[in-house]
Formats: sequence, C-alpha cells, structure tokens
Amino acid sequence: MSHLTDLPAWAAIPVCMLLLLGSAITLIGSMGLIRLKTFYGRLHAPTLGASAGTILICVASMITFAVLQNRWILHEVLIIVFVILTTPVTLMLLGQSALYRDRIEGKNDVPGKTTGEQPDTSGMDI
Repeated sequence: MSHLTDLPAWAAIPVCMLLLLGSAITLIGSMGLIRLKTFYGRLHAPTLGASAGTILICVASMITFAVLQNRWILHEVLIIVFVILTTPVTLMLLGQSALYRDRIEGKNDVPGKTTGEQPDTSGMDI
C-alpha cells in the first residue's frame, strides 16, 4: 500500500542518496558517542550528527512528498528549524552545567575561570 513505487527515478535517486547520507551521518555521530572518552567530547559528535542527519532526512522527505502528493512541506521545515534552534542551545547548557559541576568538584582537567574583572554578585542570590 505504498505510493513510493510511483516516485519517478529523477526524484527517487536524490531521495535515496539523501536518506543514506543522513542515516550515515547520524550513525557516525552515535559511534562518536561510544568512542569518545570525555563528557565534553561526547557532546559534540551526537549533536552534530543528529542535526545534520535530521536535516538531510527531512530534505529527502520534502522532495518525496512534494513530488508524490504535491503538498506544502511545512512540517519538515518546522522540524528543521526546531532542530537547528534547540540542538546548539542544549549543547551549550549541558556543557556549561558540566563545566560548573567540574569546577565545584575541583577537577584539574577543566579550564579555569578567566582572570579579569569579577562581576559584583553581593546583591544576587546565587
């Protein structure tokens, strides 16, 4: 009951290539999560892999449904926008919280705070 057999060859070839490339990039990002040793290294590989892989898979979906159903591609565009906006923010928040935790625990392998003018936090509840 699939209408994918109706997809013309000029559209099927790029769709297949985008799906394979997106899946491969996501797989490489997942393997980086396993292979990298530190938390900070593990942040980057899955984040970049998931973002790039999701974008390529969504582009393949956009091509498929634009050709087959002649419909708007708003869903895929929204997925791409939300992935592009939320993935870097999540990466930064996880990295900053891990860095804060490591500094509080006194680990020596994390970068220290830069020397400079310290903000006045006397009136703040931190």
